[in-house]
Amino acid sequence: MVKIRLKRMGTTKRPFYRLVVADSRSPRDGRFIEALGFYDPLPVPASVQIDADRVREWLRKGARPSDSARDLLVAQGILPANSRRSHAAASEAVETPAVTEVQSPAAAPQADEVAAGVADAPAAAATDEAASVAEAAPGAGKTGK
Repeated sequence: MVKIRLKRMGTTKRPFYRLVVADSRSPRDGRFIEALGFYDPLPVPASVQIDADRVREWLRKGARPSDSARDLLVAQGILPANSRRSHAAASEAVETPAVTEVQSPAAAPQADEVAAGVADAPAAAATDEAASVAEAAPGAGKTGK
């Protein structure tokens, strides 16, 4: 698969990035097919230069931008703001309505009492089981020479 992604260049703590088209199996800073532009985050404001026509051509050919490359392309106006990632998140929010339980004030204490009784039951069963195991094998668990 062909990806549009950022290739990190520069020195330690002084990065700048090239926007490149690369095979997804290539390393991040390795071989690439074509350089489409650059992004330098250090100056204020950050400097960006991207060949929009070449980006659109690669997108038509099926190249997929990485998340950070997509954010950069959206910021430059090359991709629409409602890109696939934000659109998917918006559709999930619409499709999964929030479920809330409404209890009457009288029912709330009863639910707490039931929960407390259920929580105590497994602890009591575990204690009874441990006592029966200890009675069955009085020498079990002791090591001696």
